[in-house]
Amino acid sequence: MCLANIVVQIYFMNRFFDGEFITYGLRVIGMSSEHQDDRVDPMVYIFPRVTKCTFHKFGPSGTVEKHDSLCLLPLNIVNEKTYIFIWFWYVMLLLALVLMVGHRILIMYNLKARKNALRYRHYRLITDDVAKAVTNKVSVGDWWVLYMLGKNLDPIIYREVVREIAKKAGN
Repeated sequence: MCLANIVVQIYFMNRFFDGEFITYGLRVIGMSSEHQDDRVDPMVYIFPRVTKCTFHKFGPSGTVEKHDSLCLLPLNIVNEKTYIFIWFWYVMLLLALVLMVGHRILIMYNLKARKNALRYRHYRLITDDVAKAVTNKVSVGDWWVLYMLGKNLDPIIYREVVREIAKKAGN
C-alpha cells in the first residue's frame, strides 16, 4: 500500500508540474556539474524568480491604463529548494519500498530465504535443521505468524515454540 501511495504521489506531482517533476532531481544534479555560464537551471525553469506582470489601473480620466513591469517572486526560491528535497525524499522512499516489497516476494516464494530469515532472527538459538523442518512443513501464512512471534517473544521462549513446531511437523 505504501508503494502504491508513493507512486501515485509522484504521478500527481508530475502532472502538477506538466511532466517536469520526474526528471527534476536528475536535471538539478546534472546542472551542478556544468559551468556557471553554460547551464540552464531547471529550478529557475520550473520556479521562475522574475516574471513579467501587467497591472491594470484607472488613469486620471477614468480609463483603464495598462502598466507592464517585472515582478520578483521570492517565494519561488523557497519552493525550488522545497521541491528538490521532496524529489529526493520520494526517490529514497520509492527505493526503500521497492526493496522491501522485493524482499517480501522473495520470502513468499523461496523456501531457502524463509529458512534463513527464520534462522537469523535469533542466530544461535535455532538450528538449521529446526528452521528447515518448520519452513518445509508450514504454510507461508503460518510461517509469517511464527516470524512475527520472533520479533515479540523472548528469544528462549521463541526457541522452544519453534522446536515444538518442528517436532510436530516432523511427525
